[in-house]
Order: sequence, then C-alpha cells, then structure tokens
Amino acid sequence: MTPASPNALPAPELAARLQAGAPGLFPTDTLPALAASPGQASLLWSLKQRPADKPLILMAATAEALLEATGMPPRPEWLAMAAWAWPGPVTLVLPASGPVASALNPGGDSLGLRLPACAEAQSLLRLSGPLATTSANLSGRPAATTAEQATLQFPGVPLLAPLPWPVAGGQASTVVAWRESGGWQVLRAGALLPPGI
Repeated sequence: MTPASPNALPAPELAARLQAGAPGLFPTDTLPALAASPGQASLLWSLKQRPADKPLILMAATAEALLEATGMPPRPEWLAMAAWAWPGPVTLVLPASGPVASALNPGGDSLGLRLPACAEAQSLLRLSGPLATTSANLSGRPAATTAEQATLQFPGVPLLAPLPWPVAGGQASTVVAWRESGGWQVLRAGALLPPGI
C-alpha cells in the first residue's frame, strides 16, 4: 500500500464519509482504531465479527464532548481524572444513559471515553464529531499496529491519509472505571496508570 492508495482519504473527506454512515480507520497514540458514527456503531461489531456484548469506546476531540455524551452531570472526580488522563492512553468508563450509551453499550449503564494524544486523530475527530471506536482487528486476532495491517484485516474500509501513519505506542489504553461506591477501579492496565489507584 502506498500513500496514493485510493482508500486513503484526507481528514475532511474521511470525516464526511463517517458522518454519512461509512466506517473508517485512523491512527491513535495506542493502536489504530476502526470507527463509525455512534448511530452506526453496529457496523463495527459486524466488521469485527465480535459479539455486541463487548462495548465500544467513544473518542472525541474534547473532554467536554466526551463528558456530555454520558448524559450525566459530571462529578468533580470525573473532571479531575479527565484533566489528568486526557489527551492520552487512558479510557475512562463512566456511568451513562441516553442514545450514545445505548448505541455503544447496548443494555449497559456505562460508557468508555477516550481523547487520544495523536494529532492526526484529533484533527479527524474535530471534523467528524465523536466516534464509536474499537481496535482495528478481527475478533480474536492480534491488534493491527500499522495502516497496512489494518487494511489487510478490513480491505475496502477507507483510512486516514497521509500514509504512513505515525508510529503508535502499540499497547492498548489503560481502562479505569468509576465505581458506584465512589472511587476508581483499573479494569485493564495499559500504557499509563493513574496515580493513587
């Protein structure tokens, strides 16, 4: 695959495709993402051949957009953790309700949120708005770490130009969840661990 790949689209064009309901691939600071607009989240489970009981992650270009998507008034602890974690390789799982939570976590009452520390991803997200995302690999297969690997698993899915993508960390994000009793719980230890947990 070369930078002239017909599937490689500049951010404005890929954002328009995503807003129109198509899936897309883009780099992040951890692993490449397979993405769709929240209303088309079911596409991602289908493309990945993955059970819908595994929630998707909402990515956005601002913390405000992510917290707003929970449909809940943000607690001071959430704001403090978001200020520490974002942008970066940390996914916060917060209580949530409403259409976005229902689309990305059917039957659940929480939503995973992340603001990636990748300029290319942020540029796309500013244009597309928040996106439902998951790692760019078929269910049960190793996560793709490059545009080439992502395209091999999802041929025909448009990807963000220019190529090659910046080298990612290659390790999945840390996942930290807010507990009903108060306080945080690490669900998956990844590239960065919050202090005091």
